[in-house]
Amino acid sequence: MNTIIDTNSAETARAFIGKIHKAFIGGEWVAAADGATFTTRDPGTNAPLAEVPSMGAADVDRAVQAAAKAFRSSGWAEMPANERGVLLHRLAEEVEKHKAVLAHIEATDAGKILAQAEGDVQNFVDTLRYFIGISLNVQHRTPLAVRGHEATTVRLPWGPCGFIVPWNFPFLLIGWNISPALAAGNTVVIKPAEDTPLSALYLGVLAERVGIPAGVINVVTGYGETAGAALAAHPGLKRMSFTGSPEVGRLVAGACALNLIPAKLELGGKGAAVVFDDVDIDDTATRLAGAITFHTGQVCCDATRWLVHRPIYDKFVSRCVERMKSVVVGYQLDPASQMGPVVSAKQRERVLGYLERGKTEGAEWVLPGGPATVAGRDGFYVKPALMAGTLKNVAAREEIFGPVAYLTPFDDEAQAIAMANDTDYGLANSVWSTDLDRARRVAERMIAGNSWINAHNVFPHGVPYAGINKSGMGGGVLSFETFLDYTRGLSVVRPL
Repeated sequence: MNTIIDTNSAETARAFIGKIHKAFIGGEWVAAADGATFTTRDPGTNAPLAEVPSMGAADVDRAVQAAAKAFRSSGWAEMPANERGVLLHRLAEEVEKHKAVLAHIEATDAGKILAQAEGDVQNFVDTLRYFIGISLNVQHRTPLAVRGHEATTVRLPWGPCGFIVPWNFPFLLIGWNISPALAAGNTVVIKPAEDTPLSALYLGVLAERVGIPAGVINVVTGYGETAGAALAAHPGLKRMSFTGSPEVGRLVAGACALNLIPAKLELGGKGAAVVFDDVDIDDTATRLAGAITFHTGQVCCDATRWLVHRPIYDKFVSRCVERMKSVVVGYQLDPASQMGPVVSAKQRERVLGYLERGKTEGAEWVLPGGPATVAGRDGFYVKPALMAGTLKNVAAREEIFGPVAYLTPFDDEAQAIAMANDTDYGLANSVWSTDLDRARRVAERMIAGNSWINAHNVFPHGVPYAGINKSGMGGGVLSFETFLDYTRGLSVVRPL
């Protein structure tokens, strides 16, 4: 989809990107205690974008202390839900008003196609409004029918909550994470990925502008091994949420366990798309090709294993090759581009490395992929790729996080289910069939947190989204249950 670039918004975004940045702690814009900084880069050109503070343990402690102080004394936690909702609605409106600016910041910083970045910003707005609505309607005090006692359960906010968000959907995932926490009356400390910190900092600008009390929203920038590790290990937090790789998720969970802090982990995936022989082949191939090339395949819940019913396998593969060959790879702010760069040189090497490793282990290169060249842009571009062969191949078993799908045929429903479930992950799968009874039957036998039918990457507000096994633990997002995760229960009892 072509997007008309808003010149004024682009200029505002460029001015923000090019300024000297500080972190947002306790309502103040501050440098790292030791003055350290690092440089972010444009994935589409490899040019420097911005200098931001490289914060460490002392800075993270300051942020958590600011969040704790705001929770105790700003009135945020005790505020009636409707009054807190007014401030959060103002924040949602301010974000929506600056959607074009934020989209330019996000697209430039993360390598996203501009239209996709605009969608992410709108998703933040919709998520915040969804949880405001829940906060206004939830029953905070529930009487209990207990013989001989007057008994009530009360739902209360926890306190300071920490959030480490990844580089693939920086602003959208900030919204998924902090919205229920803020709506429930908690305060937050956000640690964005070092590759993509700028939209989180702009959120601080908007939060300050609409009058969110100082310390309710804090943003600390820095590397995962320093700022991220310090936040995960901080004993002053009451809840922790991490979105990222299983390897780092284990470290975060271990650090939180030492302080007995509940951790919500949304980790990687190796999802399957099970395609039966009664589908519209052209339509299904188009939609799966669109899913694997969306944000250059840097989507944890994507379908990266395509299990195709043998009677249509060859025709389906041929259509997928046609669709993926036609994808226009280009600079993320170019309206003609359909797929931008991956986020960094490191990520490009990861994707290309898996292609080589997969071939070494015997996979067929159905569509070879490899480095992509974009005229005048020295960015981190790769071509879409399709591989095929046994599911024992490393490219079929490990998360690649790029525009790469792995195909293999199946003969019957039972084999398809077994293949889909033959993974250490458990995030999301999809089933494609016009036989809805069969589709539901297969979907319900998937060992994962999410099953979709005749679609992939579907996230309606109100439906829990979470992973199991290597894909996560600690509860999901986007639902009423998520709001309850950010409240603690208190039983109040009086003997009669």
